[in-house]
Amino acid sequence: DGKIYDAYVIYPPNHNSEANFVEYFVYQIMAEILENKCGYKLCIYGRDIYPGEDTASAIEKRMQKSRRLIILLTHQLINCEEPAYDQHIALYKALIQKDTKVILLEIEEIGVYEQLQESLRFIIKQQGTIKWKKQHTGYPQSPSSKFWKQVRYHMPGT
Repeated sequence: DGKIYDAYVIYPPNHNSEANFVEYFVYQIMAEILENKCGYKLCIYGRDIYPGEDTASAIEKRMQKSRRLIILLTHQLINCEEPAYDQHIALYKALIQKDTKVILLEIEEIGVYEQLQESLRFIIKQQGTIKWKKQHTGYPQSPSSKFWKQVRYHMPGT
């Protein structure tokens, strides 16, 4: 199908302790489970987009070469005044072009979704989210846990 990545990962970049867990989740837990244990290839902003590349076109090219879009729902993402460019493109591809499936991972307790942008609320209403439970953070995740089984169910076949 001409795709290089199984999923493009969208997460809110930030520099406080909350974001440290988000980055730890993306770079350590998620990469370890999905790439090293399950054999998927992820595109992670900051790791797979190189210095000197035009960021906007690099993001669009990587998304076009990805079978899925994974969006991490966090308080930072909700409270962000202006959604990140990759989030805009992802939602456009999912809702307007309908050519890429989105997987929503709720890695922080969000509660009510009223503060989320309308397009995200629409996707949540259609398909729901996969919720990360706090107790998962105390030990390395097993790919056979309920959370990762749900994620793998939505990923393309390997």
